[in-house]
Amino acid sequence: MTHALQSPDSSQKAGTKALYGGTSSRRITVRDIAAAKERGEKWPMLTAYDAMTASVFDEAGIPVLLVGDSMGNCHLGYESTVPVTMDEITLLSAAVVRGTKRALVVGDLPFGSYQEGAVQALRNATRLVKEAGVGAVKLEGGERSAHQIELLVQAGIPVLAHVGLTPQSVNAYGGYPVQGRGEEAAQQLLRDAKAVQDAGAFAVVLELVPAELAAEVTRTLHIPTVGIGAGVECDAQVLVWTDMAGMTSGRLPRFVKQYAQVREVLGGAAKAFAEDVVGGAYPAEEHSFH
Repeated sequence: MTHALQSPDSSQKAGTKALYGGTSSRRITVRDIAAAKERGEKWPMLTAYDAMTASVFDEAGIPVLLVGDSMGNCHLGYESTVPVTMDEITLLSAAVVRGTKRALVVGDLPFGSYQEGAVQALRNATRLVKEAGVGAVKLEGGERSAHQIELLVQAGIPVLAHVGLTPQSVNAYGGYPVQGRGEEAAQQLLRDAKAVQDAGAFAVVLELVPAELAAEVTRTLHIPTVGIGAGVECDAQVLVWTDMAGMTSGRLPRFVKQYAQVREVLGGAAKAFAEDVVGGAYPAEEHSFH
């Protein structure tokens, strides 16, 4: 549990410690995450599911990349995250690791890979570390997952916890409602956040939580909070990259801000290519061999 509280090597030069915009080329570690909390530094996290996209985010300086089970919705064509398997997570996590040099890569433990208990969680988390090369794993649940988190941390596997809305429980929720509204629900969320901290998690995702409650959790914990639909007071913010970049079609959650329209750009490129082919403009002489 102590690894999540240590600071980076004090011999680092000024300006290299920052998670975003730092000049160090070594891998970000959970020690750097802890130190950012101490400095009051906010930092960004994005999802990634392939080597090419991951390399773009790595070059952009994104310090933490999550190979989330959100791949089920935006990469594999499932209706939810529930069907995602360990084989799928492992395959794509390995691709993201290969595509990066600096980012801390976190692999998600999908539904059914840790709910049986700590031994199952350790077996599958170990697989992600050994086969995919991730630097940490993520799992959902507060008090109910504390034993799994504790065993993983004792085994030397850093854990990013996830409380609030936990998408793997979509069937139990009957949708994706905001969590922590009302005194009883708020107190339970606080207990969940404290439980994962006490179990050794190096940070905790707060998803779809009222901003005021997320701010209270952030002030209460000594580990960083990572918000997604949880207001501005969290230590970090994460978005699914296809939402952030405008690749996702249809209605988006309220908390999503689009920073580009990649779907429109990519569709335009595809149409331009098709029209050149149909019209005989491609391939031109400069694209041909003799």
